[in-house]
Amino acid sequence: MSDCIFCKIVSGDIPSYKIYDDDRVFAFLDIKPLSKGHTLVLPKEHFENVFDIPEDLYAYMFEVAKNISANIKEKYQPEGIFINQNNGEMAGQSVLHIHIHVKPIYNESQKHKEEDKGMQLSTEEMEKICNDLKIA
Repeated sequence: MSDCIFCKIVSGDIPSYKIYDDDRVFAFLDIKPLSKGHTLVLPKEHFENVFDIPEDLYAYMFEVAKNISANIKEKYQPEGIFINQNNGEMAGQSVLHIHIHVKPIYNESQKHKEEDKGMQLSTEEMEKICNDLKIA
């Protein structure tokens, strides 16, 4: 896609700090990292989100993200590594080219916490959601 910043990075039109490159996937350091080693992993081919990308390529992106995470762990010994993939602007996707964030966590102030954001649902609500979403 000609106006996609990530496509321009993959093609070399925009420079990047490349971490990994093969025939399917490209990984580079985030230009505004949340921590030392914050890396983005994306397919070379343009897909907007999880609903567009072929399953085998999506799985392969996570294999690459796992290998990058292991390398970060070995080299920098973070206390944790947060791996996430956002779909849509409301979910925090700022570039509409599917990508995985690999974010090393080095101290308590960076800790990823969701427990204080959780909802309290009734048994009936949980059962309804379960029934709505159950895949046979």
